[in-house]
Amino acid sequence: MKVLITGTSQGIGKAIAQLFISNGHNVIGIDRQESSIDSMQYTHYVCDVRDKDLLPDIDDVEILINNAGTQNEDDIDINLKGLIGITEKYGIQPAIKSILNIGSASGHTGAEFPEYCASKGGVLAYTKNVAMRVAPYGATCNSLDPGGVITPLNDCVMNDPVLWARIMDETPLRRWATCEEIAQWVYFLTVTNTFCTGQNILVDGGESINYNFIWKE
Repeated sequence: MKVLITGTSQGIGKAIAQLFISNGHNVIGIDRQESSIDSMQYTHYVCDVRDKDLLPDIDDVEILINNAGTQNEDDIDINLKGLIGITEKYGIQPAIKSILNIGSASGHTGAEFPEYCASKGGVLAYTKNVAMRVAPYGATCNSLDPGGVITPLNDCVMNDPVLWARIMDETPLRRWATCEEIAQWVYFLTVTNTFCTGQNILVDGGESINYNFIWKE
């Protein structure tokens, strides 16, 4: 299938792209940085999701995965408005089979930076709106809302032994997810799943049970 993924230069987005490529899909990536993915099945566009006028023309996207995001850096413009712009341009059309938005456990709990929580809470609500609008095409739209994931964005706490110990005390499984684990969830919700839609799927190792946010001051 023709798969468009945002935020593919590193972390979760790169793992998602690699999993889809390994399963024979044609993948298009959009990121404001260059990509290190080397595959004949992969096309990369360097573009910021906020730059609506500079987004490439890509027809007949079958799977759209809105992964691009930031933390404490223009969160509402990137995480929410950028995601909406990408979805309206590429996702609301007859060829679409599935849309998946990468949300956050913080959209459920509110336990993080104010604008980050607001942006991810907006993603959860927008997911339901899109699910209704793509249903006539027989398509699904859900959000996958991770807790802690081992990515470069989280280095400042992962490399602080004291904070890391506190975080692990808040996480019943006493570990964070790998990017590859999140990619498997993405693949299931967009390829295997054909009926679950309009849902916000929380995958956080039980962290949200405790509702405490720990970060570096």
